[in-house]
Amino acid sequence: MTIHIGVLGGGGISQTHARAAAQIDGVKVVAVGGANAAKVEAIATRHGAKAYTDIESLLRHLPMEVLLIGSPSALHAGQGIAAARAGLHVLIEKPLDVTTAQADAVIAACNQACVKLGVFFQDRFALDLVRLKAAIDEGVLGRPLLGSARVKWWRPSEYYSTSRWRGRAAFDGGGAVMNQGIHTLDLLLWLWGDVKNVFARQATALHSIEVEDALIATLEFENGALATFEATTAAFPGYPRQIELSGTEGTIVVNQDRIVSADLRTPFAGLTGGPESENAAASSPIVSDVRGHQSAIEDFLRAIRDGSEPRCNGPEGRRSVALVEALYRSARTGQPEIPTPT
Repeated sequence: MTIHIGVLGGGGISQTHARAAAQIDGVKVVAVGGANAAKVEAIATRHGAKAYTDIESLLRHLPMEVLLIGSPSALHAGQGIAAARAGLHVLIEKPLDVTTAQADAVIAACNQACVKLGVFFQDRFALDLVRLKAAIDEGVLGRPLLGSARVKWWRPSEYYSTSRWRGRAAFDGGGAVMNQGIHTLDLLLWLWGDVKNVFARQATALHSIEVEDALIATLEFENGALATFEATTAAFPGYPRQIELSGTEGTIVVNQDRIVSADLRTPFAGLTGGPESENAAASSPIVSDVRGHQSAIEDFLRAIRDGSEPRCNGPEGRRSVALVEALYRSARTGQPEIPTPT
């Protein structure tokens, strides 16, 4: 049976969504919608889909069972709610939205409509990170002690100045953390569990934007571990993301999505370390490899078929939004803050 997919948004990430969906057997991209008629038409033409310039018409397209949302971040929940009310399953680009209140609203709407809700956190499907998650869950690192995560990326001024929404608080919800660093925060939550409190400082160090392009923070996890977190889009020329996790039984280092070092008291299959991976995302927003997004879509479709939950469902996607909110509150107040509970 063919699954008919709609794509909402005309930007680069929606192109990625459409390309990823088109790689999947039994899936057809049938409709593309967005405010930029030329961009929407280009994506639609490439995939033999129908183009729409308003969401109401897009949501009435038949047949269509799933909508992939790649619009500006602050529109995600509202559009997801509209899609749920139209009976569509909804897979939303990160973040789920820019506030936990909006995230809660779209979660509730999808539950009420009995449709699936998922969030694109494609790093959860990277092979080395899946192995790392399994190893941590089995206790290979022992008791968690210390961690660090660095997202030292570069975006030129044109990345913001040529966009109608990037770097604007009302649409982007934030800067280097909400837009770029949230992937890494999601990984920390997925790997090590909930964060108890945070303390952060932020700056608009380089770019002429309304939000931060640099933030540093300390995180205290519920499991007792401490970690540092850095995120910036002002580190020329851009460097691969790096995560280091230390426990009582060893230390594992991840460069982008590859384990490059695994110094463990007890060796664990698949955690031998390897060459560092290239990371175009460090200096460019263009996604050249869509396999992670394809895996996220395949996982979402499996959840629809099986009646199970996608790897990153609505409540999972909410966790990183709550953590980002806490970081921003701390940066404003100068005090430790606690992520908003569900």
